[in-house]
Amino acid sequence: MSEGKNDSGLPLKPVYSADDRRAEEPLPGNFPFTRGIHKDMYRGRLWTMRQYAGFGSATESNERYRFLLKQGQTGLSVAFDLPTQIGYDSDHPMANGEVGKVGVAIDSLEDMELLLKDIPLDKVSTSMTINATASMLLLLYELVAEKQGCPPEKITGTVQNDILKEYAARGTYIFPPKPSMRLVTDLFGYCGRHLPNWNTISISGYHIREAGSTAAEEIAFTLSHAIAYVEAAQVAGLAVDEFAPHVSFFFAAHMDFFEEVAKFRAARRMWARIMRDRFHAADQRSQALRFHTQTGGVTLTAQQPLNNVVRTTLEGLSAVLGGTQSLHTNAYDEALGLPSQNAAELALRTQQLIGYETAVPLVADPLGGSYYVENLTDRVEEEAQAIMAEVDELGGAVACIENGWTQRRIGDSAYRMQRRVESGDRVIVGVNRYEDTNAAPVEIMKVSPRHQAAQTQALKRLRARRSQEVVDRHLVDIERAARGTDNLMILLKAALADYVTIGECCAVLREVFGEYRPGEAA
Repeated sequence: MSEGKNDSGLPLKPVYSADDRRAEEPLPGNFPFTRGIHKDMYRGRLWTMRQYAGFGSATESNERYRFLLKQGQTGLSVAFDLPTQIGYDSDHPMANGEVGKVGVAIDSLEDMELLLKDIPLDKVSTSMTINATASMLLLLYELVAEKQGCPPEKITGTVQNDILKEYAARGTYIFPPKPSMRLVTDLFGYCGRHLPNWNTISISGYHIREAGSTAAEEIAFTLSHAIAYVEAAQVAGLAVDEFAPHVSFFFAAHMDFFEEVAKFRAARRMWARIMRDRFHAADQRSQALRFHTQTGGVTLTAQQPLNNVVRTTLEGLSAVLGGTQSLHTNAYDEALGLPSQNAAELALRTQQLIGYETAVPLVADPLGGSYYVENLTDRVEEEAQAIMAEVDELGGAVACIENGWTQRRIGDSAYRMQRRVESGDRVIVGVNRYEDTNAAPVEIMKVSPRHQAAQTQALKRLRARRSQEVVDRHLVDIERAARGTDNLMILLKAALADYVTIGECCAVLREVFGEYRPGEAA
C-alpha cells in the first residue's frame, strides 16, 4: 500500500480529523442502522457462530456437524457438492468425479434424513448455501423437521436462494434468469404461508467479492440484486412488508480491515434508505439489513498456511466490529483442500476467543465516531451509490448480467488487484514477500472416490423400492405446473416426500425452462 491507496484504490490521508466526518449518526437500533440493527448489539446475545461444513456422504457430514455443535457452534451451515447444486443425481454422467468433493451429496429425502440425524431442528438454526436447487433443499429440510415433530414456526435458518450472483460471479445456475426468478419468488410466497420464521433469501456479495470485486462493488451489486428480487416479489403479488423482514444478506470479510468495517456500516445505511424511500417499507424489520459474514477464501494462501490463522482472525474481528449477525471463520488449510477437523475446530475457537476474551462485544459499534472509519463509510457509500446508478441506467441488475456488464466490471477489478500483487505493490506475506521454501507441508483432507460408488448404489436401492407409478405421477404434476403459473413448491414437496430425487425434479424443469448459457437472453 505504498502509494497511499487501499485495496479498492481509494486514496488515504495519513491522518483524519473531525473535519472529515459528516453529522453524527443515530445510536444503534435506529434508522438508518449505520451503527447496528440492535441498540445493545452483542450484549445480550453474541452473533451466531455458524461454521460452513459438508463433504462426502450425508453420514460423514452429520458426524462433523455433531462434533462442531459439541464444541460450541451455535448454528449449522451446509455445503453441498456441485451435482446437488446444479440438479444432477450422483449417478448422472455429469456428476462423475464431483460427488461429495466440495460439499455433501444430497440426492433425496433419504440423504437429508441421514444428514440431520440426531440434530434437534427445533433448537438449531441452519443456513444452506444452495441456489438453483434451493427450493428443493429447503423442502427436504422441512420434511425432516416434520418427521421430528418440529412445529413450522420453530424451523429457523436461511436458504441462500440468490441466483443472480450465480450468473454474475459463481456459475452454479441451471435455468435462465426469468424462470429462476420465478422459483425464488415461489419460495418467498411459500415460506410466507408455511414457514414464518425462515429467511427466504441470503443475497450474496461474498462470491462477488471472491471473484475480484472491490468492497464498494460488492455492496453495490448485492443491493442492486436485492432490488431486483424485491421488484420480482412485488410483481408476483407479494407485499413488501410481508416478505422483506425475511430477506438477509451474506458478505465477505477481506484483509483491508477498516474498509471492511466501513463497508458493513455503509451497506446497512443504504439498504434502510432503499427500503424506506424506494419501496415504501414501513416495518423497521424490512429496513434493517441483517447479514452473515464469511472470512475470505481468496485471501488464504497455500504458502505458509498457518499465516491464515492470523488472516482469518483479523477478518473475523472486522465482521464483528461491523455488526454481523452470524459468522463463519475459514480454516487455515482451505487453500489446500477441505478443512481438516483440527483446522475447523481452531476456526471455531477463533470466533469464541473474539466473543469471550476480547471484550469487543460489550460495546455496540465501538469504532463509531472514528474520524477515519466515518469518512471511509461515507466514501464507500458514495462509490457504491454511483455504481448502482449505472446499473439502473443500464436497465437493472438482470439486464447488466445478461449483457455481461457486471461480469466485465468484476473481472477488471480482479485484474487490477492481481497486477498489484504481481508487481509487489500489494504485499501478500509468504507469497510475494518473506517467502519460505522450507515450510513444513500441511496434511490435506481428501474425499475418497468410493463416495460416488456408494451414492450410486444407494440410489439404485431407493429406486428399486419406490413405486414408479407414484414417481411418474409427481413428475407429470410438476411439469404441468411449471408450464403454468402456480406456485411450484407444494408439488415439489409432495414429490420429494415420496422420495423423488432432486435430479428427477430438475430434469423435468430443464425440459420446460431450458438451460442457461452465458450470453443468452432470458
